[in-house]
Amino acid sequence: MRDVLEPLMSWWAEGKASALATVVATRHSAPRRPGASMLVGPGAEAIGSVSGGCVEGAVYDLGQEVLAGTRPLRRRYGVSDADALTVGLTCGGTLDVFVERVDSTTFPQLGEVVETVRAGRPVAVATVIAGPAERLGRRLIVWPDRVAGGTGSGRLDGLLCRDARGLLDAGRTGVLRYGADGRCRGEESEDSEENEENEESEESEESEAGLEVFVESFAPPPRMIVFGAVDFADAVARTGSFLGYRVTVCDARPVFATAARLPGADEIVVEWPHRYLQAEADAGRIDGRTVICVLTHDHKFDVPLLRVALRLPDVGYIGAMGSRRTHEDRWQRLTEAGLTEAELKRLSSPIGLDLGARTPEETAVSIAAEIIALRSGGSGFRLADRPGPIHLGSGL
Repeated sequence: MRDVLEPLMSWWAEGKASALATVVATRHSAPRRPGASMLVGPGAEAIGSVSGGCVEGAVYDLGQEVLAGTRPLRRRYGVSDADALTVGLTCGGTLDVFVERVDSTTFPQLGEVVETVRAGRPVAVATVIAGPAERLGRRLIVWPDRVAGGTGSGRLDGLLCRDARGLLDAGRTGVLRYGADGRCRGEESEDSEENEENEESEESEESEAGLEVFVESFAPPPRMIVFGAVDFADAVARTGSFLGYRVTVCDARPVFATAARLPGADEIVVEWPHRYLQAEADAGRIDGRTVICVLTHDHKFDVPLLRVALRLPDVGYIGAMGSRRTHEDRWQRLTEAGLTEAELKRLSSPIGLDLGARTPEETAVSIAAEIIALRSGGSGFRLADRPGPIHLGSGL
């Protein structure tokens, strides 16, 4: 929904209805991830995308049906369908799309949700996408400290609130399954690659005996903290921002840590790096999605900073720039400072993948590529030289 939030809100505020189509599950090589959305507007407009162009026409027709008064609809598209080529999903994957009518009656909390997202605060929208017909499209809105709406079952709302907050804390989107008695039957995350035949049989059982709830997490963007306002820092900051990170650049030298030199950063901090990182950790602003890029390659900054960073319990990535000689000297100094082998193994040094990068922009791509590979479990090899499936676990 984030993709189309502004036009959706505009029509909602004007008292007009629109049809919201959302990808709620994907398998194999589907082109968009869960949460990708498309709107069919009150004037027959089409905004957004659920498949990068493959099935938009079919989904548009569903949107027209929903606006005409049909209950919310859920459809699966993929190469296993008889009409796969007709709708155009030729990439080899499958995707499930849920289409619902959105107006001030069906989604009275939309204004609060949009206000929260605009303010950069966390909120999760949990929508019933399978189950008894009278519950389809019902939703529970979950903030860290309150809830609104409901699924029609107080017991289920309590469990769903707990589970949705768990997904929200992790910044994850996915489908939760519950039995008719309200017990949780499991979770299908946005990276799920379960067997389709088993899923189809489970889905039919769930439709009869329970519910499936799609939880879309609107979590604040993950953080990238770049230490060292060197000539590579702005390129790394701009690339991090492109990948969706909120980027902070920190340097103890005020003459270098300026907005004029670092226009790609969201925030610039003048402070000794290790002091800033420790303060952010103590304040609870470092988590498993945070990435740390140490570009200073100066031991008076690097060693105290990495001594803090490598001992933090939950950081997504820690990389440090420097030559092989710098790396060996840094490693020795960190060992003398008391870091264990296990702690040192968390460090990516020298930072980045071997792309032959020379310029700041090329180096930033190298660093970004390593972050993506480690986050997703990729090898970093050329796909053309690597046999087997492109997407891990997909078989395709």
